Amino acid sequence: MALYRKPSFLVATAAFSLVFLLLFAIRLDFFSRFQSSHRLANIESLQSLADTESWMRIFQAEKPVGYTHRTVNRSKITGGFTIAETVFMRLNTMGLIQDIHLKTEGQLASNFTLRSFKFSINSGRLSFSASGTVDGNILSVNTSGSRPGQHFEIPLNNKPYLIAGMVNAVQAIGLESGEILTVDIIDPASMSQVPVKFSIVGTESILINGINQPATKIIIQFKGVNQFAWIDEKGEILREKGVLGLMLEKSDRKAALATIESAGSQDLTRLASVAVDGKIDNPKRIVILTLKLSGIDTERLHLNGERQRFLDDVLTISRETIEDLPTGFREREPGDLEQVFLAPTPFIDSDHPRIKRLANSLIEKSGSTLLGRAQAILSWVYANIEKKPVFSLPDALTTLESGVGDCNEHAVLMAALARAAGIPARIETGLVYLDGRFYYHAWNVLYLGRWITVDAVYNQLPADATHIRLATGIQHQVNLLHTFNRLKITVLEATADSDGQDMTLKNAQ
Repeated sequence: MALYRKPSFLVATAAFSLVFLLLFAIRLDFFSRFQSSHRLANIESLQSLADTESWMRIFQAEKPVGYTHRTVNRSKITGGFTIAETVFMRLNTMGLIQDIHLKTEGQLASNFTLRSFKFSINSGRLSFSASGTVDGNILSVNTSGSRPGQHFEIPLNNKPYLIAGMVNAVQAIGLESGEILTVDIIDPASMSQVPVKFSIVGTESILINGINQPATKIIIQFKGVNQFAWIDEKGEILREKGVLGLMLEKSDRKAALATIESAGSQDLTRLASVAVDGKIDNPKRIVILTLKLSGIDTERLHLNGERQRFLDDVLTISRETIEDLPTGFREREPGDLEQVFLAPTPFIDSDHPRIKRLANSLIEKSGSTLLGRAQAILSWVYANIEKKPVFSLPDALTTLESGVGDCNEHAVLMAALARAAGIPARIETGLVYLDGRFYYHAWNVLYLGRWITVDAVYNQLPADATHIRLATGIQHQVNLLHTFNRLKITVLEATADSDGQDMTLKNAQ
């Protein structure tokens, strides 16, 4: 039986969510604001931008896996612009082929500043949409999925711009080779701003549709990841290259809509996984794991603290013990830091009536201890959420209603139910070991008198020591992007528990 069909393969990794966030933030027309204010005056030159329509084919390993269609039209009434883009991708994650549809529309003023936007993503079973309007220095955002919408207000220190026009803007404002333009995009997971840098490398000739064409090469740097774009003398994008071998090339409508690879992309889960020098036997039994990490900027990651110790490129992970946890629910009150992780957040809806009702019903039968409550919630999430890859922004209520999700959905629902039950809960993202490789994954840490790592996909409390935390908080998943195809892991030592017992909960159904 194939690796991805094994019942033990329960890691619906975060890899596709990371790819989605990257495409969403850089390629798919979300919004941004200029950090380099001295360049703002030059953006007025974009008023002369002509109506355009472009098609691009999306390739992976030279196979067509999708297309994009973008239009830019000037309004005769307002003098502004409408930028619209439709994206289709057929992606393979864990052997599951999914057709992903994304649509974005932005209304821009005559100087190209953002007035409003609409965005939607549909992957068949689940969908997500967002819309926003700029009013002064406030961006008001409304989101919706298979659940009631949420509203956010994001303060803007500078004029907001649409990321879709930034490559055109780099050329229009006359950015020269070696100069850097920095913009702050909105990360949809955290609803916060993160910087993206644009710089011109120079000119080179590239082959497009069998013809060599001169092009200006631009580097787009995001969270330590380099993406590249090539534009011709008219300002049209000829090619883009991103992570995991994804590439876009200029096309016409007929070619773009031609046959898409029926098997989809190469498996993104496998492509993003990390090969290991050395072997770990019986990973569920590992209590202490010592690894050497290389090939990446470890300063970007959260490697030190609690059960992890990182020094001189050597990471040691120790599985927590639950033998001496407090017996009474209020025997040890959480401190100020732990109190923060009791509060609801945009994607962890611990205050929603449905979440609270379920949490109360689970803890009624679990006894008075924090550990008993945590075990009851963990067992329920493990048994009741179908384990499938999902291309969407995870939130707890949608996961509860749909009953399906990958590791991200398991983690947000676990966090919401735990918080509703009075247990401080965090989300961690990183890697977990399986069949000779480390796969990107998400799990939880619960405060049970002290912080204990748990995994609702594997049904582990505490989680085994092969869980490598790289980032804390689902909103920081983008910090993992620079590790793709760069991180190297060497196993130095793996110590198993002496009694041969793994920590998977035995009361799982």
